[in-house]
Amino acid sequence: MALPTTTTNPRPPAHPRDATARLSDIIEIYRPSRLFKNAKETTATTSLDYDDQGELLVSCGDDEMLQLYTCRDGNHTKALFSRKYGAHLAIFTHHSQSILYASTKVDDQIRYLSTHDNQYIRYFPGHTDTVTCLAMAPESDDFVSCSLDNTIRLWDVNTPNAKGKLILHAPYLAAFDPTGTVLAIASPSTESLLLYDLRNFTTPPFATFELDQWDQKYIPRDVTSSTKTINTNPDRWTSIEFSNDGKWILLGTASGYGHYLLDSYRGDLHAFLAFSRPPPGSSSTSPPPLVQRSRSRLAPGERFKAGGPPLGQTDVCFTPDGRYIVGGVGDQSLGVWDTNQVQAAPGPPEVGQSGQISSTNGSKPASDVKILYPHHELPSPHPAAVVAFNPRFNQCATADRDVLFWVPDLGGGGGKDEGDEMG
Repeated sequence: MALPTTTTNPRPPAHPRDATARLSDIIEIYRPSRLFKNAKETTATTSLDYDDQGELLVSCGDDEMLQLYTCRDGNHTKALFSRKYGAHLAIFTHHSQSILYASTKVDDQIRYLSTHDNQYIRYFPGHTDTVTCLAMAPESDDFVSCSLDNTIRLWDVNTPNAKGKLILHAPYLAAFDPTGTVLAIASPSTESLLLYDLRNFTTPPFATFELDQWDQKYIPRDVTSSTKTINTNPDRWTSIEFSNDGKWILLGTASGYGHYLLDSYRGDLHAFLAFSRPPPGSSSTSPPPLVQRSRSRLAPGERFKAGGPPLGQTDVCFTPDGRYIVGGVGDQSLGVWDTNQVQAAPGPPEVGQSGQISSTNGSKPASDVKILYPHHELPSPHPAAVVAFNPRFNQCATADRDVLFWVPDLGGGGGKDEGDEMG
């Protein structure tokens, strides 16, 4: 591998002083600052993750390599090979020199790797099919994994044996709430969202939210253009994430229409985050227009085929303050949605004696659901197929073939679309 060369750039890609600025004052001036080019043009970056301190970023690629970057100075520091097992869904534990990632060949074990010496700390066997999601608990050493084998497993990084297991239909995505006591599990094929109390992990969910009515309203199945039929299957959910205050659940889709912002207490659709505004004269009840992309990604649950689209993770996420949502919009921009443009949630619903949420999911009238369009569209030289936001500093990262760092353009000069080459 060739180590990166120094990038010509008018200012550093990130600096702790940027963290003192309010995100609402600078979100619209985020600009690309440094590009890290893969040596092979065919390599696709499949996942991104920041460590807790916001100092490091790890990326996975379909070239069976993991790449590490420092965020303060914007440098590529290390390449880690996983030729034998493949690599996807790399996430940091609460130790910045330890990562978890899923195997893509040989077996379906999860691997726990020390980035300091590139040695495995532990393996986590048990899954018998492809792992589709890994999520780290916010405070503890627990993490969960989802798989095509229709199981969710709860682990502790300190032991190779699972602490608990759920057998569900197509549980391909999961996320912890900010307290680490609630686990949300998304089943795309059943169009449902289940909430579990982690203190009683193997008991039935305390809430079940059905999303089929919203899929039918906002995401038509297949759309035929002048040249081809485009698959907009609503089953292609890509990610799930809680806001930092626990009020909202962001459910990403690969439909080409938009994403869902859900009330985490009731399961109501709070807003539909549309990719694009409808043309003038369109009916207010019509779905938002389809936004096509030059290269699609596989959603969790879709099987990889040679020559087909690469694996994906998520192209949408919350900012650390929970106010904004950023995600790829088409091939040329990064969209920013402002959740303050939607009325706040009324608060938790009543809970019955059985412990089940008593309010009816989907009780919110369709007329009360707001279609939220991007508040800002930030120009991007490359598609944002994967997106992550730094938890500490005012910085985010996007990736398609290459990894791109974004920071606020405080000097007004912008960053150059030039970068380092990795191989």
